Amino acid sequence: MRTILITGPGGSGRTTLAAATALAAAAEGTRTLVLGADRTDTLGAALGVQTGPAPIRAAPRLTAWRPDAAQDFRRDLTALQDRASTALDLLGASRLDPEELTPLPGAEELALLRALRDAALSEKYDTLVVDLPPAPQALALLALPEELRRYLRRLLPPERQAARALRPVLGRLAGVPMPAEWLYETAARWGLELAAVDAVLADRDTVVRLVAEPGPAGADALRTAGLGLALRGLRTDVVVASRVLPEASPDTWLAGPVAQQRKTLEEWRESYDVRTVPHLGHDPRGTDDLTALGVPGVGQALPAADWPVTDRLGEDGVLVWQIPLPGAIREELDLVRRGDELVVTAGRFRRIVPLPSVLRRCTVDGAALREGELRIRFAPDPKLWPRAR
Repeated sequence: MRTILITGPGGSGRTTLAAATALAAAAEGTRTLVLGADRTDTLGAALGVQTGPAPIRAAPRLTAWRPDAAQDFRRDLTALQDRASTALDLLGASRLDPEELTPLPGAEELALLRALRDAALSEKYDTLVVDLPPAPQALALLALPEELRRYLRRLLPPERQAARALRPVLGRLAGVPMPAEWLYETAARWGLELAAVDAVLADRDTVVRLVAEPGPAGADALRTAGLGLALRGLRTDVVVASRVLPEASPDTWLAGPVAQQRKTLEEWRESYDVRTVPHLGHDPRGTDDLTALGVPGVGQALPAADWPVTDRLGEDGVLVWQIPLPGAIREELDLVRRGDELVVTAGRFRRIVPLPSVLRRCTVDGAALREGELRIRFAPDPKLWPRAR
């Protein structure tokens, strides 16, 4: 299944172009699902239908779905209370009724990730189009599964057999009860769910499509989003330039904005496959308007976003880990090694990545940023590296 994640700066027409992309994919003959994340029905407004927690048919071969975060939150918290009923009773806690629960911040994002996973596993669709939140929130959302899995592994490691056997003894020594088995089981279940979402995001058929209005603000947002996506190893298939004004116009006051858009588009084309979408003169509403935008459909599969390790032991005595980071600035880069992990900071973004196995027996020998690629040198550690016979 092809998955197209669509994001961009707020106010760029992101949701409208997500709906248009899904409609174009369905017109190509693929069974398509478009997922929305907004609390208000902006997706339905663009499609000309009402969307909600139940998937509906929006056009031939096109289904629209806007998950209900409140419903999912109530169901999950009620189930958690049921599993923790013994502990809650010991504490004298009063259980919360589903009717009095309101979603906490982040519930919408988790509901969208769950819907993405469920859609990918359902095998009902050939193409999945996801209308993500604006770029800053979308980048945090895309990082969430990997980061939560790491937290769970650190706080409740899966290697818990010894802890299970020693729990009564450790409880007496510490003077506090050790974590109950249901906690480990819950962590394991969450870990599996997050791993399923991670697998969808890391799949070779998953791409990110950036939407931005050509201009200084759009250019800054596109540069920042591109860096954040590259650090996550996510690939951008095309950049959709929205609300592009006509070159030939009798209105002389449009000459300045048209020239500004033209300059921005020329710069974008140096780094991205750019597709332009015309300004219709009004907000697109309904399938006829969406078709008139001429948004590209699914497109071709892209090569994997690899972070290769180059063997230069013979020439320089080092192994080089190459991490593409287009748009990165040398002064805003930071690297910290922590055991078998590397903490990479690029501007406002940070990611903790496990080292490839061959680099775990090496020490960091230096790093350089060249042509939008971070190249980290690793020298073999004589204490850990196999000796030549």
